Amino acid sequence: MKGEHIIAIYHCSIKIISRGKGRSAVAAAAYRAAEIIQSEYNGTIHDYTRKGGVVHTEILLPEYVPEEYSNRAVLWNAVEMAERNSNAQLAREIEISLPMELTREQNISLTREYVQRNFVDRGMCADVCIHDKKDGNPHAHIMLTMRPFNEDGTWAAKSKKEYILDDNGDRIMLKSGAFKTRKICTVDWNGRDRAEEWRAAWADTVNKYFEHNNIAERIDHRSYERQGVEQIPTVHMGVAASQMERRGIRTERGNMNREIAVTNQQMGQLRARIRKVKTWLYAQPLTNPPTMVSVMSNIADAQNLNTSWKKISNLKTQAHVLIFLQQNQISDMEQLVDKVTQISEDLQTISEKIKKIDRRQDTLAQHLTQCNNLKQHRAVYKKYRQLDPKKSDAFYDKHFEEIRLYESAKKYLDAVLNGRKTNY
Repeated sequence: MKGEHIIAIYHCSIKIISRGKGRSAVAAAAYRAAEIIQSEYNGTIHDYTRKGGVVHTEILLPEYVPEEYSNRAVLWNAVEMAERNSNAQLAREIEISLPMELTREQNISLTREYVQRNFVDRGMCADVCIHDKKDGNPHAHIMLTMRPFNEDGTWAAKSKKEYILDDNGDRIMLKSGAFKTRKICTVDWNGRDRAEEWRAAWADTVNKYFEHNNIAERIDHRSYERQGVEQIPTVHMGVAASQMERRGIRTERGNMNREIAVTNQQMGQLRARIRKVKTWLYAQPLTNPPTMVSVMSNIADAQNLNTSWKKISNLKTQAHVLIFLQQNQISDMEQLVDKVTQISEDLQTISEKIKKIDRRQDTLAQHLTQCNNLKQHRAVYKKYRQLDPKKSDAFYDKHFEEIRLYESAKKYLDAVLNGRKTNY
């Protein structure tokens, strides 16, 4: 819409495409690129040529990877054939929202730079597909290989076994007769800190492009709490709600976000006013402070007031000040400063208590939200798990949001319950 202010958003999700969950890397690649690819692993033909909204695709390879893998069908069929285990992890997928503040060409360049620097330069093959249905949600799917390459262009092992030695340097034999070993990954792509690193790198890359193109907006991969921002986060709209809002139809989530925006604005204004008052108060010098008599005299002095209404207002102010001084037994400026300081400290203490209560309420609200997501999307997730592998990928992409919310809620509640049984 012309003249509409667009707010930069941050979205970067990371997930694994696993054969153990009935998924196929070939099917996923075909769907994201809107192509037809036949799987050499099971002979299935995946035809998604009728899918719309795919505006750019490309494959980026490390220097020592054979050029033949720049063909999407060759690359992902090779991945499928290299992984023989029934529960093999086939690919890692990163989905990122592209900023609407940038042009399509800029977003392509932005995505390419991010992928090259963070994944391809580390030895991964990357399949990049950019989708834009003109619905206000341009995004990119980045599929990454999980098995490294040797420098001669052949597939390398994901891990190797290392013998565990005793204090004398000898191998430890188990009761079965085998020697005790441990698994050592050949690359650090699955490290626990990698997801945080990649999410931060996306924010940094976007912000660099914003700065280069003189765009004031900035994004941050951290939550408001981690940023130290005293602001209420908005709720995720979802595709359906976003489309309804763009057509002028108000939704429940849209109304919630509008209320949150107003509350955040009011909170910001209050914090700004408090800062100004504190700055003014502490800047007042205490050298040769005036007596309380002179202060009250100045308040009572109405010689510059032009109307009787202002005189009356001034008298009311004088009365309030006098009552405050009498109630707190204040007779000089030093006592007044001490009292104001005490009030400020009490206010800080109360504020901390309120924050603790607010955090607890936020936690309980999060528990309820996750429980609702689990119940609401359980049927879709159950159907997805029961589907034939030939149909599961298309169903997954169609119901990605519901499945993601269910899996996220399940993981969240499992962590909260910490092994305790429940009927959820």
